[in-house]
Amino acid sequence: MSLNGVKIVGVGHYAPAHVVTNHDLEAWLDTTDEWITSRTGMKRRHWASDQEATSDLAAAAASAALVHAGLQAQDVDCVIVATVTPDYYFPATACLVASKLGVAEKPAFDIAIACSGFIYGLTVASGLIRSGVYRRIMLIGAETLSKILDKNDRSTAILFGDGAGAVILERSAEDCFLASDLGADGSRPELLYAQGSGSRRPLDHAALDAKVHLIHMQGRETFKLAVTKMVESTGAVLRKANLSKADVTFLIPHQANKRIIDATARYLSVSDDKVVINISEYGNTSAASIPMALSETVRAGMIKPDDVIVFVAFGGGLSWGAVAWKWAA
Repeated sequence: MSLNGVKIVGVGHYAPAHVVTNHDLEAWLDTTDEWITSRTGMKRRHWASDQEATSDLAAAAASAALVHAGLQAQDVDCVIVATVTPDYYFPATACLVASKLGVAEKPAFDIAIACSGFIYGLTVASGLIRSGVYRRIMLIGAETLSKILDKNDRSTAILFGDGAGAVILERSAEDCFLASDLGADGSRPELLYAQGSGSRRPLDHAALDAKVHLIHMQGRETFKLAVTKMVESTGAVLRKANLSKADVTFLIPHQANKRIIDATARYLSVSDDKVVINISEYGNTSAASIPMALSETVRAGMIKPDDVIVFVAFGGGLSWGAVAWKWAA
């Protein structure tokens, strides 16, 4: 029997205990619960404590995935973390997570492509397994975006939350990776970026005063591009996989904004019962949002063998992508 395929054998997720509701935000922002809910679909978000860093959230999600898969950390050959809120500029957060899991000698690396991180990571990890490089890979999307939020900026403070989602991929006779479509355009970074501490503008006291190290977003333009690219990428991945829209059991999109999700589903003619949405609880958790939504859906018993799932995202980079995946028993 040839083992040149890949499947997901475990999922897990974690969100910090501290919850910030829309009513909480009303205390210091010129906003209301109704305004936030109607424009974003968000009701709550989880923010990490001062003592929690991205590696802590990632390790918790990874541990949950190991339990779900019935595996030990030593059974994993490589750790990949998708994040734009690393513990440090370097070393890679994945190295820290591997150490926390007790497998510090294993290869580990980060992918920094913002909200598209899980899509890129799933493509990379699947390729490494299907080509025979590794047998099992722990892929984690994890963010502590609250650490780089201007919490007095209504346009961004209401949107972002913290969390982590993890999947364990394993070599398999059945290949669940059906197709991938990835894209990026770095010509307009100012649409969604945090420029401080990079070589373009190193972090210093002046940068701190100007808050350039925090998230900046031009919401209107980002919204339009997100819908366009998520629709295009989903269409492209279905064509590559020789699938039709009717073949899709679940669409699991990046949870950026419910209006973006609704518009994407509408253009794709995907019914509401096929779209996984948990944005009301977590807000936008960037690279963590898709694996968190997948973990919740799997653990709820909603996904069955042979179900076809399309994961799709758009985010900083600007970047976008989709993966078509068949669920295995």
